[in-house]
Amino acid sequence: MLTVSSTVLWGVAHLATDRRKTGVALMAAYLLMIAGILVLFTAYSSHLLSLAVQPRWLIVLTVALVVIALAWTSVIVWSFLLVRPPRSDTIGRFLTTTLTVALCALILAPTAYATRLTYLSRDVVNTLFPSSNGSPILATDPWNGANRVNFLLLGGDSAPGRPGVRTDSVTVASVDTKTGATTLFGLPRNLQRVQLPAGPARNRFPAGFTGSGPDTPGLLNEIFQFGEDHPDLVPGVQKGKRGPALIKQTVSDILGIPVHYYALVDMRGFAQMIDAMGGVRVTIKQPIVYGRYREGLLPAGTRKLTGSEALWFGRSRTDSDDYARMGRQKCLLNAVAKQANPMTVLNSFEQLAAATKRTISTDIPQEVLPAVVELAQKVKGAKMRSLSFVPPLINTADPDWHLIRRKVAEALDARQPKPATDVRTPAATQSPDNPISLDATCG
Repeated sequence: MLTVSSTVLWGVAHLATDRRKTGVALMAAYLLMIAGILVLFTAYSSHLLSLAVQPRWLIVLTVALVVIALAWTSVIVWSFLLVRPPRSDTIGRFLTTTLTVALCALILAPTAYATRLTYLSRDVVNTLFPSSNGSPILATDPWNGANRVNFLLLGGDSAPGRPGVRTDSVTVASVDTKTGATTLFGLPRNLQRVQLPAGPARNRFPAGFTGSGPDTPGLLNEIFQFGEDHPDLVPGVQKGKRGPALIKQTVSDILGIPVHYYALVDMRGFAQMIDAMGGVRVTIKQPIVYGRYREGLLPAGTRKLTGSEALWFGRSRTDSDDYARMGRQKCLLNAVAKQANPMTVLNSFEQLAAATKRTISTDIPQEVLPAVVELAQKVKGAKMRSLSFVPPLINTADPDWHLIRRKVAEALDARQPKPATDVRTPAATQSPDNPISLDATCG
């Protein structure tokens, strides 16, 4: 009992054996440690997630956990040695020794698990996010004074027999850096005659991107891979970064706003991430048929989708079109963002970490990650709005680029009384003037 008590409160066994100074010192150290942990998880709770994406702090956390665990187990063993039964009590010694080993394991096992998580976190951060080599601008102001930061979200659909990656989902999330209010701008994959950035790319396609053969008929979703395959379009940019550089500047020119960062998510990997989360819950208004041979059906109603079902939910064009699919993709992104709470992430962290490394590529620097995490918390508590540049608003075969930029400016103008709207197909029940608040209700 004295050993158990010393596990819960250091120094009990020492006081019981008249080692008062040592007992009081151990109690004081224990109470200070508990107080420090409580302060960390209360006063600084909002910053903990930010620390979790900083490799240096992850190392500090790992060292701190190991030191605390070793100190704790040392106190347990020390306490047991002071109060253990005499040698003549063989059964008593065996039982109390077994209990002491179990108490040490109770401390060391969670520490080993937490250390594993910190190692995985550090590995994910170092694998996915490049280092900006401590840019002083990033260190003082991650957004460089901008009121909004714009993230280009790409859904890549690579498949056997298809060369390269086709970015079939192109969305820009424009986030207010103070409030987290977000507007999603969706561009259809089949946008034609897209004007490429000034320089070698535009010189090659002065009348807009038209591709180069049957594999590239000249759609927006081909530009990413086209840039990778043609270094002369993006001179001075290394392999693996040419596609992102070209599509970022292209989308920036289309919308008339700067694109600061991009993230490319492989759609099959996205399904693995959803499975690691335990699924994603959405409300489907109308049944969704999927598959080339109509082999699957997602019934209407509120249900939790598996990764495979969510993939079909976001990809299916059976009995619908690209524009309905775009709406479902944004709905799915929003549902995942709302449901990926810290506990869900923690419970499936190892699977998520593995899926994330296989699934995502991005140019967000490590130094910006803490600010991105803090901004993400604001986004979760704010409303998302959507504006999709699809028919009847935009003719994808002959887009009105000036109209697109004007609509973007109106949506982001704080003085505008109307929020952004989601314009889908001609059969949509919403008119271009009706506001739509994006939530997890999909159809």
